[in-house]
Amino acid sequence: MSFATHRLSGSKPEQYAQLAAQAAALVQGEADRIANAANLAALVYHALPDLNWVGFYFYDGRELVVGPFQGQPACVRIALDKGVCGNAASTRQTQRIADVEAFPGHIACDAASRSELVVPLLRGDQLIGVFDLDSPRVDRFDAHDQAGLETIARIFVESLA
Repeated sequence: MSFATHRLSGSKPEQYAQLAAQAAALVQGEADRIANAANLAALVYHALPDLNWVGFYFYDGRELVVGPFQGQPACVRIALDKGVCGNAASTRQTQRIADVEAFPGHIACDAASRSELVVPLLRGDQLIGVFDLDSPRVDRFDAHDQAGLETIARIFVESLA
């Protein structure tokens, strides 16, 4: 079975519905978090424009540790009180940052990144990690992106059950 990314079409919500369907098919029947994170990072990275990093950080009980991703080499460990990823993990709320240079404590793993969206990965109250997307374009992510990428994150978490 081929899982090549199909060209997304229509409005942004329609594109995210298509991407969610592809993501669900990709993880169907697989519960391994590394396998699913790797495939979802690749799917999103290649499907959406203007991204320079897409990946997962997993919570090890103390800090976030880099998992599967697409893009330049990344920071390996992030404390829960540091950067956009740490903020998403500690507040358990999606962080949509229009200009990372204006975010206090931003961690510049890739100097080309200008905007960021980070979705916490939660199973009930349990923090699993975060789904992190960076763009070289200021204000890359809007409410449609946030909703669509929160759906992809939910598909990932549900695949682990």
